[in-house]
Amino acid sequence: MSVTNTQITLARRPAGAVSAADFGCRTESLAPIGEGEFRLRNHYLSLDAGFRQWMNAGAGDNYMPAMALDASVSSIVLGEVIASRHSAYPLGSWVMARAAWERYSTLDGTDVSNIVEPFDDLPLFELLAALGPGGLTAYFGLFDVGMPRAGDTVLVNAAAGGVGAMVGQMAKLAGCRTIGMTGSAEKCARLTAELGYDAAINYRASSNLADAVAAAAPSGVDVFFDNVGGAALDAGLLNLAEGARIVLCGTVAAYESEVNPGIQNLWQLITKRASARGFMFTDYTEQYAKAMADIAGWLRGGKIHSPVTMTTGIENTGQAFADMMNGTSTGKCIVSLLD
Repeated sequence: MSVTNTQITLARRPAGAVSAADFGCRTESLAPIGEGEFRLRNHYLSLDAGFRQWMNAGAGDNYMPAMALDASVSSIVLGEVIASRHSAYPLGSWVMARAAWERYSTLDGTDVSNIVEPFDDLPLFELLAALGPGGLTAYFGLFDVGMPRAGDTVLVNAAAGGVGAMVGQMAKLAGCRTIGMTGSAEKCARLTAELGYDAAINYRASSNLADAVAAAAPSGVDVFFDNVGGAALDAGLLNLAEGARIVLCGTVAAYESEVNPGIQNLWQLITKRASARGFMFTDYTEQYAKAMADIAGWLRGGKIHSPVTMTTGIENTGQAFADMMNGTSTGKCIVSLLD
């Protein structure tokens, strides 16, 4: 009996804000795997804002090409190997891979495909959340690029998202004072009440964002974890402390715009003797095990918690992605494919 695969496809290029109507759904039969291939039964799909930019036609200038129309949407998945003709990916192993929004993925290991070990005492989906792309991005960006010191002031934008929620908590563990930017009064309340941020800024309610940052950080910002770019980055640049470190993680402000917003205040890097560095969590594959062990220990000890918005059903993936991009969800956004 043949096995069918359900995929979510890119039906059209999103024009500005993404919507569920930008995606289609198709079902097709799976062919047998070839030599050197393995097949995953995906249990969870990771929703990541960075993939939005590759839905644009002009995304070819980036490190990944633009997604093709009517093709399955690129994603990070967590699945179990159910068939294998690849010695490095044995049956029963768990793999976090860059694949697609689909029930089954047939891969050959040439893309990002890492075997991961589930933690018996932690939910499996955490391998895509606190122990996966969101948590690892926060961990390496903060500690390797940001290099926080006790007493530092750490500013994080998109602070209620999958990365920002973890950055703030990790910075508190390092003895820092934390300020989070987000887009609603409700999320500001969650930042301080649930995630331990010392201060929260509602950028939508701030007539002058740079002044709002200055009021929250009167001595300046030592580490700025930037997930947004654009005006939010500019506001932070105007409030740097001497020797500040800027962690360049994402440019959400540009993902749904045809024009990349320019940065006005880069001269502050000179006057404040500051540094700015970009990175990706996949730069650190050899350090995954230590990072995951550290994060797992913090979760077990109640030192951090992992906010997750879980959507069930592959047919709801497009709407879940639109909700995340439109700011109506909180924490790491994941789609469960489990029955």
